[in-house]
Amino acid sequence: MQQLRKAIIALGVAAITSGLLGACNYKSEFHKSAHDYGSRLANDPKMARVRAYSAVTTDPKMHDNKYFEYSSKLSYKVSNLPGVSDAIVMLTDKNAYVGITTDWTATGTLSHGGKRMREQDNTGTTEGVYNVDTGSSRWDPRKIVTPYNSYFSHKDISDLSTEFRQTIAENVRKLAPNVQGVHISANQEYMNQLLDFARASWAGKPLAPLIPEFNKLAKYTFSLGGQVPIPISDR
Repeated sequence: MQQLRKAIIALGVAAITSGLLGACNYKSEFHKSAHDYGSRLANDPKMARVRAYSAVTTDPKMHDNKYFEYSSKLSYKVSNLPGVSDAIVMLTDKNAYVGITTDWTATGTLSHGGKRMREQDNTGTTEGVYNVDTGSSRWDPRKIVTPYNSYFSHKDISDLSTEFRQTIAENVRKLAPNVQGVHISANQEYMNQLLDFARASWAGKPLAPLIPEFNKLAKYTFSLGGQVPIPISDR
């Protein structure tokens, strides 16, 4: 009887230990997963390498680009990363500029403990309208992200978690290894203005005349520039 009791206890301990180890392994594998950007563990594999993304700088010369072009290859690559809904990537003679919207396909995309900053109101989808405040069904087709019924934008660059930005930048550098900086934002106005430049490229329009306006947008977004860029679609 005593031996039977010991055997039952041993089996119970083994089951508990196995469950704990399984949970730990699952947690470890999840943190390594491409769908998790918010583990914030020590020695996180996503942050083990040199920082690939660029920080905001007060040096405006960083964004004195001599030319720019839309990269369909990079835009497609970034848009297929977990957590990204849409992406527009521009390459210049020295930098890569990435604009994104986010979705719910990954955790930890935001830097504030995973809490979503709600800039979009999507409740109109359940009522069959675009703007739930006015009841209007009309929207501006020139924009890729809007305040209503849209994927998510985030006002400040720091709203995106460092792991998320690192993953995006590493993927950009794999295909564009010679870029000096990789500048990433999910700001609504920035994303919509990038779309304007992308449309100009798609239409085969010369981009050289647009370089001053493109640089103005880059400086305003990434180096605290004082000149507010006016969308080229409004000109």
